[in-house]
Amino acid sequence: MGKWLSIVGIGEDGLAGVNPVGRSLVDRAEVIVGGERHLAMLPPGDRREQLIWTSPIEESVNEILRRRGQAVCVLASGDPMCYGIGVTFTRRLPITEMTIVPSPSTFSLACARLGWSLAEVETLSLCGRNPALLNAVLYPEARLLVLSADRRTPSTVAQILTQQGFGDSQITVLERMGGDAERIIEGVASAWQAADIADLNAIAIRCIPSTSPRFSPTRLPGLPDSAYHHDGQLTKREVRAVTLSALAPLPGQLLWDVGAGCGSVGIEWMRTHPRNRAIAIEPHPQRLQYIADNATALGTPNLQIIPGEAPAALQELPSPDAIFIGGGSTVPGVLETCWQILLPGGRLVANAVTIESERLLLEWRDRVGGELTRIAIQRAEPVGKFWGWKAMAPVTQWVVVKSAR
Repeated sequence: MGKWLSIVGIGEDGLAGVNPVGRSLVDRAEVIVGGERHLAMLPPGDRREQLIWTSPIEESVNEILRRRGQAVCVLASGDPMCYGIGVTFTRRLPITEMTIVPSPSTFSLACARLGWSLAEVETLSLCGRNPALLNAVLYPEARLLVLSADRRTPSTVAQILTQQGFGDSQITVLERMGGDAERIIEGVASAWQAADIADLNAIAIRCIPSTSPRFSPTRLPGLPDSAYHHDGQLTKREVRAVTLSALAPLPGQLLWDVGAGCGSVGIEWMRTHPRNRAIAIEPHPQRLQYIADNATALGTPNLQIIPGEAPAALQELPSPDAIFIGGGSTVPGVLETCWQILLPGGRLVANAVTIESERLLLEWRDRVGGELTRIAIQRAEPVGKFWGWKAMAPVTQWVVVKSAR
């Protein structure tokens, strides 16, 4: 089948700002799809079939797919491939059936207004996404560009910045960029009160700390233990850094954190890259709440939390690229199930602190290979008026890569 679907980016200046290729696709279409704002840009009296986006949007996507073979044109804001509808369709259709014509993205327009380099800013969409995602990209002097869900998003962002100790951050709201109604509103996060804001807006942020950060918001593994709420079931900072290094996360990969405790390994796996995914499996009710609270506070609200005991809780989960077993390796069937479901080429990392679990890891090393490492950490602590070394419980770590054959 040839190209039947066109996705044309359109700005606040309407059809007048669409390039000739995009305009010809709009003119030739039998069906036009868009939001009310986009369809209002069509010439008066246009009698072609028009589809308005529904909620959930999946209903509209299916309506478009049912018209496969007709000339359908989707009008999209800015660049359809930048957090846009174009991405949705490329997951459902081959690119050979589509023509995508972008206009400048909101991010490009914002950088042009502010004099920022797009290559040097953090970008984020909060359209239909949890605002806690912002917590993962906050650091001193960061420059952030955020797509707003609606007029309430700037106030939500200002509140998060203030709560996280970035209350002095400069906020710039850019409304309806590229149109006659374009407007810029500026302010400081801790004093933000602007309420008369258009739903179509983007937020530019220059992160300025108002207090000393509770911890360094690095994306490297090994956040301080104080970054987490926990009941003692926490993979300690130094061991956690070694563990994440052994897991070797790559963008877009999925981790199982089996016996997740407070969720620290899964959270730091996700913080290494915004496309990384993790599933935390934990049976203890209080720890489940710790995991949820920590995931929100550290910018990974999409961490999937599964209440239950392994191996039973693992049966219906998607196959992972990596597995971490921080506790419960001696439970019958846990290692067998994890090894069976782990994808070929995937990594399994298991930590042991008891002789029984250590002996089990040795048996598995003899069976399928891998490497065993003993991790021994000492921290300096007060001894009367002096300082001395206090040893943490040593950890035996087994790391194995499943054969791709």
